[in-house]
Amino acid sequence: MTSRAATCRLPTAPGNGGPRCETDRAAASRRATIRRGVIGSPEAFEAFQSWIEARRRSVSLTVIVLAAGAGTRMRSARPKVLHAIGGRSLLAHVVGAARALSPDQLTVVVGHGRDEVSAHLAAVDDAARPVVQQQQRGTGDAVRVALAAGAPTTGTVLVMAGDSPLLSSSTLAALVAARERDSAAVTVLTAVVPDPTGYGRIVRADAVPDAAAAVPDAAAAVPADAAADFGPLVGIVEQREATPAQLAVTEINSGVYAFDGAALPGLLAPLGSDNAAGEVYLTDTVAAAVAAGKRVTALRTPDPLEVEGVNDRVQLAGLGAELNRRTVTAWMRAGVTVVDPATTWIDVDVRLAADCTLLPNTQLHGATTVDVGATVGPDTTLDGVRVGAGASVVRTHGSGAVVGPDATVGPFAYLRPGTVLGVGGKIGTFVETKNVQIGDGSKIPHLTYAGDATIGVGSNIGASSVFVNYDGVHKHRTMIGDHCRTGSDTMFVAPVSVGDGAYTGAGTVVRRDVPPGALAINVAPQRNLDGWVGRYRPGTAAASAAANTRDRSGQPDGGRPDGGGPDGSATAVP
Repeated sequence: MTSRAATCRLPTAPGNGGPRCETDRAAASRRATIRRGVIGSPEAFEAFQSWIEARRRSVSLTVIVLAAGAGTRMRSARPKVLHAIGGRSLLAHVVGAARALSPDQLTVVVGHGRDEVSAHLAAVDDAARPVVQQQQRGTGDAVRVALAAGAPTTGTVLVMAGDSPLLSSSTLAALVAARERDSAAVTVLTAVVPDPTGYGRIVRADAVPDAAAAVPDAAAAVPADAAADFGPLVGIVEQREATPAQLAVTEINSGVYAFDGAALPGLLAPLGSDNAAGEVYLTDTVAAAVAAGKRVTALRTPDPLEVEGVNDRVQLAGLGAELNRRTVTAWMRAGVTVVDPATTWIDVDVRLAADCTLLPNTQLHGATTVDVGATVGPDTTLDGVRVGAGASVVRTHGSGAVVGPDATVGPFAYLRPGTVLGVGGKIGTFVETKNVQIGDGSKIPHLTYAGDATIGVGSNIGASSVFVNYDGVHKHRTMIGDHCRTGSDTMFVAPVSVGDGAYTGAGTVVRRDVPPGALAINVAPQRNLDGWVGRYRPGTAAASAAANTRDRSGQPDGGRPDGGGPDGSATAVP
């Protein structure tokens, strides 16, 4: 099986949740990224870009994504196409692959959970048009609904399901190019699979050759030749309608079609619902085209997983694992060290620099970036975190944070949104931070909560300190200056500021501003109530140990006659 890492994957364009083609200097910059091997091969990328540019000067392209189904086998209140793998919903993966072709119009047919799906679509691609299929009466009816809502019937109309997250833009480009080259009424994307259960079967006039036969590599050749080395396509039969002989066929329908837009309405017109499901099958357009004497062709992908759909959570997990395997493999080939690929998870929108290192049990989500020479892990989860060059993040959970170059975080740190750690700074063991800016070289080494604060450069926050930022109604901010030294167990009761170069004593509760260079302390003199343990905790191990020590040293009890109260309330003799 050809690895999907060899196909062309375009970089993500901010704001639409999916890939986008570019033609200006930004595109040139992204091509440079591709040449460094981050995603795909430079040859595939250049061929794909050339194909896109050529199309813009020729035939129009309309994309229709079918996303109306209920997905009942998911057993979920959430619409199936909104379930996610690799940091994107199934729908976002599909729309992103389609958007990379720069279609003149991109329509998404919605139905079940239409409001939720439409809102999500607007977030990932605000140029896509949602069209409502009021009653889910099959894929053929869904395309009719799209055309009735104004989807163009000129040029090529590309129809695809919204639940095939591994489908690549280069394979879609190859399918469109094959249809236009052959002037076909419809070109179907097919695949040969070991177990075709559940898929519609491809029906050809001649016997289907062995599944291991060589086929054109759609991903590597853009555009690619249609599958002409086996019998002509004459129809597609759904599994529940298939004969035993047809069920033995291992070439399956992917659910992806490129239609001649002018011919599509005529192919849809005669379709009925006289079948086991009582639905209008889009697959029947193939037989309709053959009956009308129109040209029908097929393009077979060498990567069956590209066209695999998601029907239940088992398939969701399986495709999620496969997508992650391909993503991790691509980054390793781009120069990233992944010590244990089996326990490393990387979302598709994560960006990594060469010579960074990911240790076991690391998960990188969202728009996380890791720069040159940085090390993340083990046992670390980051979501939308920027890790600077040479930094180290160990056994940490972080989101929405920035870790500066050469900074260190962890182990067992919790970075909440708004955390910004400067160059060479430190957030240490059992430290939680939120909405805090920590200057270059400053350190919060141990057992501290720092929230809603600004800490200058070169300062050190003592262990077990708390930035007391919440009064029960409002959050308040603490300002710590440059080169401050605050003692262990300091409480900063916000709003409060500590001036440059100031110190605080251990156990200080800072309620008022501390001037630059001052020492803030508010502890009372220590009191020792001699003999208190013997009087109020007699018979304990502590009392016995104290008595033995006095006996050996000849020391008297030394306490006042009353020995102080059991709560230590008496004042010791100075």
